[in-house]
Amino acid sequence: MFETIYYEVASIDGDYANLKRTDAVSDELKIVARALLPPEIREGSRLIYEMMQYRLVE
Repeated sequence: MFETIYYEVASIDGDYANLKRTDAVSDELKIVARALLPPEIREGSRLIYEMMQYRLVE
């Protein structure tokens, strides 16, 4: 079974984005290639990760 995880884009650094988990307490940032993320993301965008895909939270 796949887990659903919520993130916020903390920062964008070239071809990578730093994601901060918002559904659990964590100070660590997850570095993700922008090619795996929706193209319209900006700093502060909220994302959901489920079924091995990222999408914007509406």
